[in-house]
Amino acid sequence: MTTLERLLEYLDTNHVEYLHTTHETAYKASEVACAEHMPPCSFAKSVVFHTDLGFGMAVLPADCLLNLNDLRAALSTSHARLATEEELERLFPECEVGAMPPVGGLFGLTVHLESGMAADATIAFNAGTHRDVIHMRFQDYEALVKPAFIPIAKPMMAHA
Repeated sequence: MTTLERLLEYLDTNHVEYLHTTHETAYKASEVACAEHMPPCSFAKSVVFHTDLGFGMAVLPADCLLNLNDLRAALSTSHARLATEEELERLFPECEVGAMPPVGGLFGLTVHLESGMAADATIAFNAGTHRDVIHMRFQDYEALVKPAFIPIAKPMMAHA
């Protein structure tokens, strides 16, 4: 079963209303936002990381980067790094690399959401491919995923 199929079944089983859209292949979260005709700050991307506690998933706006120092502080750990491509392939075998949906329960991962995203009424994210996107109410996403809200994002411009 593909990640997309697992995700849609999970949403249906939990009676979550959603919109499933498709677009031309896009690899970067900012490109997906453009293909979906939405600002990058409104599209959620998943960033997988590893700490002393194991793997986890950070959810950030497409126009931001994960601030590893803030993540370390929030999780009270001395070690935090991004997952490698090989690790992503192992953790998400039915998923296209870089298109992981931010639904950690499907993969046994905790989810840490950029706290500023809670102000949005909706959330949109990749659904396991570089062509499929799920749009849903943020309150439904929060109830389903139960993410930890922490300030872990930094604008990409600050990184340049």
